[in-house]
Amino acid sequence: MKRRDFLRVIGLSTGGILTGGFGVTACLRVRQPPNIIFIMADDLGWNELGCYGQERIQTPNIDRLAAQGMKFTEYYSGSAVCAPARCNLMTGMHAGHAYVRSNYAVEDPDPGIFGGQLPLPDATVTIAEVLKQRGYVTGCFGKWGLGAVDSSGDPLHQGFDRFYGYNCQRHAHNLYPRYLVSDQENVWLEGNTRSLTGTQYGPRRIADEMLEFVHANQDRPFFLYYPTVIPHLPLQVPEEFLSQYEGMWPETPYTGDSYLPHPTPRAAYAAMITFMDAQVGRLLRLLEELELEENTVIFFTSDNGTTHLKAQVDYEFFNSVGPLRGLKGQLYEGGIRMPLVVRWPGRITPGSTSDHIAAHYDMPATLANIAATSLPLQTDGISILPTLTGRGNRQNRHEYLFWDFAGYGGQVAVRMGQWKGIKTGLRQNPDAPLELYNLEEDIGEQENVAEAYPDMAARIEEIMLEARTSPETEAFQFGRYA
Repeated sequence: MKRRDFLRVIGLSTGGILTGGFGVTACLRVRQPPNIIFIMADDLGWNELGCYGQERIQTPNIDRLAAQGMKFTEYYSGSAVCAPARCNLMTGMHAGHAYVRSNYAVEDPDPGIFGGQLPLPDATVTIAEVLKQRGYVTGCFGKWGLGAVDSSGDPLHQGFDRFYGYNCQRHAHNLYPRYLVSDQENVWLEGNTRSLTGTQYGPRRIADEMLEFVHANQDRPFFLYYPTVIPHLPLQVPEEFLSQYEGMWPETPYTGDSYLPHPTPRAAYAAMITFMDAQVGRLLRLLEELELEENTVIFFTSDNGTTHLKAQVDYEFFNSVGPLRGLKGQLYEGGIRMPLVVRWPGRITPGSTSDHIAAHYDMPATLANIAATSLPLQTDGISILPTLTGRGNRQNRHEYLFWDFAGYGGQVAVRMGQWKGIKTGLRQNPDAPLELYNLEEDIGEQENVAEAYPDMAARIEEIMLEARTSPETEAFQFGRYA
């Protein structure tokens, strides 16, 4: 059955009672659906915002969101790298059921154009399609990474009315690109040559288009997905932001073995995050000017943890993941535990904090719940709306969170209450031993207690087998461990 036919068959309702997990329906009833803004940083670490303890990088606007809303301390990405994390977020499927489980490049016949990534199948139902059926106008601004232009995964074929940015995540490895994609057309940026600097800074152009989308749709409910490309490498940022940090710290120039070189990598990295924060500030000011602030819920998170390329991003200097172990590409906590702040005036208690355990794949259920509509049956997510609105006693909870990541040697992980189980190196050794950690006592995952708790270790091993499906397609052949 085609995706659009399926959406007609399920008949997206506007009432009902939240059940959580499978068969999500909505409990929130509003006369006019609130605007929904979902901002996702790229490779931003758990501890790289002021509101999470960062001391060197200035993020006043995101900190303001946290002060006016709720901050989550145990929120997770669905994966440890870009494309699969975005798939989990858009589809509500955990990595054991999701179609995309690693980064996977698709080449374009034209060598001057970036092709994209493995496309979402046509039958996929995204949260953008669900909200569009509800009457929302939908826009995506930033990095997509789930299917090339005019493929089945094109954002315009997956529920978005408007797209502007980098369709291909490899294209986003330069922030002064020769072109950006506007809907399905390449818009060439005069003065840019994919050098360290240029005339038109891609992230600024994307932010400008994002703000125009809000302005143009101020009189109707909108869903704005803003997956900014920052602070993913390379180190590129306008001088006006770089100058705020130049000379503050000792520097070792990066000579450019994997990305473009930069003479002051610490200053550049901090400046990129501050630039991203400034675009959030522009968005907040526009909402105030248009008097949309009260009826707009804003989410801010990241796709995965801080990059492991230390010569460019000095994660120890910035204390990027705090006490956590691991970085981007790893299913240890530092690679997947994310910041999440949510503001909704009049609905979320300002300055509140939650230790509710949730993940990217809970977001479709949550956004549908906010919009007073429902999701298809195939979802692994549970709406966190009760937690957001102070009704934690009515919050359904996962038995476990699950990760299945085909990249970086092959890894699987399970979080079950205080317990975390992980297996690594599965490509070389499909029978790799389980590591078990008690996160309440050992947030840094330093002491493997699998031998001390054999029953818990055995249960987590069972989940690792039960939660994973492997359809025989090219995508999953790519992601197999043996």
